[in-house]
Amino acid sequence: MGGLTLGGGIGYLARGLGLSCDNLISADVVTADGRLLIASEQENEDLFWALRGGGGNFGVVTSFEFGLSPVKDIYGGPIFFELDRAGDVLHFFREFIVDAPEQLGGFPAFQIAPPLPFIPENRHGEPFLAIVACWAGPLVEGERALQPFRDVAPIVAEHVGPMPYPALNSAFDGLVPPGLQHYWKANFNTELTDAAIEAHLRHAPRLPAVNSTVHIYPINGACHRVAPDATAFAYRDASFATVIAGMWPDPADNEANIQWVRDYYQATAPHSEEGGYINFMSDDDQHRIEANYRENYGRLVQTKRTYDPGNLFHLNQNITP
Repeated sequence: MGGLTLGGGIGYLARGLGLSCDNLISADVVTADGRLLIASEQENEDLFWALRGGGGNFGVVTSFEFGLSPVKDIYGGPIFFELDRAGDVLHFFREFIVDAPEQLGGFPAFQIAPPLPFIPENRHGEPFLAIVACWAGPLVEGERALQPFRDVAPIVAEHVGPMPYPALNSAFDGLVPPGLQHYWKANFNTELTDAAIEAHLRHAPRLPAVNSTVHIYPINGACHRVAPDATAFAYRDASFATVIAGMWPDPADNEANIQWVRDYYQATAPHSEEGGYINFMSDDDQHRIEANYRENYGRLVQTKRTYDPGNLFHLNQNITP
């Protein structure tokens, strides 16, 4: 996968809080020539711009300063739906999330049911469509905020309620232990078209392992209020970031499972943007590097030439100086 990047913050929290790169105040960076620099809007501004989405191409960041939004407890969790209703849920979600309150985060996910107590035991190991929901507004409003998800289709299982935000953010850590095989593909989507949904419905049911998953992250809200050239993260007009996260324990399954990811990606790519989220890229995605940054790529190359002209930091989605 790519190196350090602040291109996202894509995940469970409220969409209105925006991307983590937009909340960065400063960073301490050790550059290729051994200097320790401060990158901020006042110092080394070009480096500060590049760090916010440009991956681990420019140095080793030893500390960050962020402007944070206070979040303690949220109302949320996963809601599992039958696969034969996945199309209904996805069609609903793409419309609902456009003008949903910005305190409401979350995303659709295709997931094999792990052996958890809130899921009926006879359904463990089956693939489902899930909504992983996160309401970061007042807790008393949480049930009402999530009710539209419960109304769209019958629910197989859910684990929803008040919880500390870190509990939701780490809820699936157990599915990703050290030592897994990884092969991922990703694209941005300006819209989740009917054809894209059909491609998901064809390929997602063949998830190869409980560790594998497909997430369709909404990235609207606050990040759309920032200009595409304000940071290195260029896809401010995208509405979704889709990731096909192939993960499994046995290397003997590599050929078949990598092919599943590739087939899935090939089916969804024609209905997506050319670029994808940098942290979701695999080693063989280097040819997509310019597309991932669009019109910002040229400025990133110039910044790379300034801070790492010898390309010391190249074990990443590499911006070649």
